[in-house]
Amino acid sequence: MKPGREQIEKGKEMRKKISRADQSIFKLPRSRKLAPEMIIASNNDRLPELIPIRHYRMSASPFAFYRGAANIMAFDLSHQPHTDLNIQSIGDCHLMNFGGYATPERTLVFDINDFDETCPAPWEWDLKRLATSFLLIADERGMNKGAAEDIAFSLVRSYRDNMQKFSNMSMLDLWYMKFDLADMRNKAKNRKAKNLLNEAIAKARKQTREQVFYKITRQVLGKFEITEQPPLVYHPYDLDKVMNSVISFWESYKDTLLPDRRFLLGKYKIVDIALKVVGTGSVGTRCYVVLLMNDKEEPLFIQVKEARASVLEPYVAKIAYEHHGQRVVEGQRLVQTAGDIFLGWSTGPAGRHFYFRQLKDKKITPEINRFDAELLGAYARLCGRTLARAHAKTGNSDVIGAYMGKSDKFGEAIVSFSKAYARQVNIDYEQFMKAVRSGKLPTREDTVDERLS
Repeated sequence: MKPGREQIEKGKEMRKKISRADQSIFKLPRSRKLAPEMIIASNNDRLPELIPIRHYRMSASPFAFYRGAANIMAFDLSHQPHTDLNIQSIGDCHLMNFGGYATPERTLVFDINDFDETCPAPWEWDLKRLATSFLLIADERGMNKGAAEDIAFSLVRSYRDNMQKFSNMSMLDLWYMKFDLADMRNKAKNRKAKNLLNEAIAKARKQTREQVFYKITRQVLGKFEITEQPPLVYHPYDLDKVMNSVISFWESYKDTLLPDRRFLLGKYKIVDIALKVVGTGSVGTRCYVVLLMNDKEEPLFIQVKEARASVLEPYVAKIAYEHHGQRVVEGQRLVQTAGDIFLGWSTGPAGRHFYFRQLKDKKITPEINRFDAELLGAYARLCGRTLARAHAKTGNSDVIGAYMGKSDKFGEAIVSFSKAYARQVNIDYEQFMKAVRSGKLPTREDTVDERLS
């Protein structure tokens, strides 16, 4: 199916309102506060004892700071020229929020895997955040500026070419499309890429629920409980109160599942609950690991994660869902190839919103520290293709593709913006580190343990 002439003309007409060259513009908004102030504001209502861990993780590098400062970029993007064409935005679209996982059919696929900030927003905001993340990580890996810019440009070109390709596909074919990791491994021409994919697939296939169970639990007086790994995994001091609290909104969570999945979940009972520190930007939000067992003593781990307002919400039209857990779940269902069968949402007794999903379901995280420039470029192209498919599912791919056109003007503009924004991230990071050194932003060293990462 070829794009209609009307849609093509609409895409070209968009250039009159915001030209492709305008996408390169980055001007620091006059009303913008200093980075430390914006980080402090984003700490509101987080668990106070975990906020220093958040600061510590963000202090590791400019890229680590960038991961934890999605609220700053959301503010900045809203003050730059942008189109009014919305898609289901990822919201926090950086290169570490892509990876592998198992579909309900147990196929390992590559896709976007973090949706805490998802909401309808201009399509180019995701692309700009993703391109900037590649420039920051290339700099962190010691790659020269020319190589870094080539990587960012290859990302945008992949997004453009695939968006235009997807505009020629039927909607059903687009929604059925999956990026199978085994197929990607078999077609990989780069020997190092093939070896890394082989390792990742083998590791994921070994990651059974039973293996995870014996790694992160222990038996005490004949009962299983989650092993504490302070300060990252620990039982709340008022465990009985927390247990009763989670149980009280467990039933309403089950109501958000399909009937067959609700029946399946009903075969399990809650055995233990622990608090878990997650991610970088999410540190300090309430996140629980729930251990469930059935009559056969088979384990199931569910993550119950607090859902706060998306960082994009102040700058976009009214969100369709008042419940932030529902916003995350429905956004993920719209965008992802295939979702977790236990994905759902509920409201806690204090009125806080939560969403639920399985923990560590054959998850594959890209080992960026092992990527050279060639591999990072290949990964950028894969992310560009994946993001284009995600946007094409909920946006008008004909119009977006026609707006970008066939020349390199759009790609050059996005790279130019990303270079300017990466420089600003480094400035913000220095301000942040100055506040850390002065004690204004306290830090607390954590202990990274991959068992519950």
